[in-house]
Amino acid sequence: MAVPESETLVERTLSNLAGAWRDIANSAARSVGLKAAPVANGDEKTVRKLMAECLEARGGEVSARMRAAELGKSYLELDAEGKANFLSTLAREYALDPDVVAKAIADYQFEADPDAKLNAEERLRRVVIPPRVRLLKQFNGLPEGVKFLVDLRADLLHLSNGDPYLRGLDHDLRDLLSSWFDPGFLDLVRITWDSPAALLEKLIAYEAVHEIRSWDDLRNRLDSDRRCFALFHPRMPEEPLTFVEVALVKGIARNVQTLLDETAPQVDPSAADTAIFYSISNTQRGLRGVTFGDHLIKQAVQSLASDLPGLKTFSTLSPVPGFRRWLDNDEPEKIDVFLQETERSGIRTLGGSDDTLEALNAILADAHWFQDPVIEETVRGPLMRLCTAYFHTRQDKGFPIDPVARFHLKNGARLEQMNWLADTSANGLKQSGGIMVNYRYILDDIEKNHEGYMKDRRITLGSEVKALARGLKDVDRAKLKALRIIRT
Repeated sequence: MAVPESETLVERTLSNLAGAWRDIANSAARSVGLKAAPVANGDEKTVRKLMAECLEARGGEVSARMRAAELGKSYLELDAEGKANFLSTLAREYALDPDVVAKAIADYQFEADPDAKLNAEERLRRVVIPPRVRLLKQFNGLPEGVKFLVDLRADLLHLSNGDPYLRGLDHDLRDLLSSWFDPGFLDLVRITWDSPAALLEKLIAYEAVHEIRSWDDLRNRLDSDRRCFALFHPRMPEEPLTFVEVALVKGIARNVQTLLDETAPQVDPSAADTAIFYSISNTQRGLRGVTFGDHLIKQAVQSLASDLPGLKTFSTLSPVPGFRRWLDNDEPEKIDVFLQETERSGIRTLGGSDDTLEALNAILADAHWFQDPVIEETVRGPLMRLCTAYFHTRQDKGFPIDPVARFHLKNGARLEQMNWLADTSANGLKQSGGIMVNYRYILDDIEKNHEGYMKDRRITLGSEVKALARGLKDVDRAKLKALRIIRT
């Protein structure tokens, strides 16, 4: 059996959905004796007519279902240009009417009678909801309708930059999906090798951190000393929203290749003392900005602690996805600020350039650089020190620039360890020179760490990272400030 690709899965799903909605539309029309809704076939005039009829709500619930199904089917069968026109029409022609809103506001402001003011308030609530939101809600009643809206937003995200109407439609969709995907509505499910094959295919296709190379690789990740948990929404029972892969080991793991070695002996789960969360993947692009990953971690920790009381340590083994990009793009001359003269000289000699960053990039361009002991020894100290500076570099709002760090630190973890040559895959070397980190979740400290991070932007560090961070004290404070680096 071939390893599936995500695009193939998506195309198959959309094709099946379009066919199912065609049947729904025809069946609904027959059941109430209506003429079938017009078939759009990409025709913009017919699409506009379908949108208008969906909002008119003539003929009751069944006819509304028929029109929504035909409209959704029409969208699924459009090409990229047709979908862009569809979304533009929906965004512009079914936005708020500013004159209607202004009148409702005026009525509310100038109404003196309490009962009349309450009525005016209710009218104001109704008119500040764009008609396009009422239209979008109609898909919720269709099979796979919620999934359709999630995928529609994924299409919209490619188009919305720079267009205020499309951004407005995106905000409406995000708010709608956020209310429907509240963590209280989601179910935590453990995925095993005995789970349906279609679900296992999706794990392979959606894995975003460490590629699943084969079915044997997947089976290894679902073995007795492994766990995989996913969150599901009741209206999308066959689509994991996000999933986490966990290894049950002894001690905190510091190398992902060792962790994923299919030939390594299994650990007795009851003898494991540590749960390593080594991969977290969000599967639905259309749910970007809708947060539930923190809920997944907390639920998974609770499940593991309940099932395996011998587990005392909960930690991640996480990538550092922005480190190399930060080196190249954000004040690249900063590399000389953190390195000693002997280190700069060694890198320039090996890299064949008088520019330190250019020389370093030349060294790292060789896919096997880490196998040369001279090169490895030359770049280890500089890269670890620079990566420490990277973790102390802040956004304008004071949070770390690294997205994975923001996720785990917000959840109450501490930055426990930085691991040299922890991921020597092509992607690991490209992203971070092979460096990975452990974020540790200490159950008694989670709330305190979360509060300190959110209120004071404080990053809690483990002893190893503290030792590395002490090296930043030798750097001129003014230079650190210019680089937005905050010493902790």
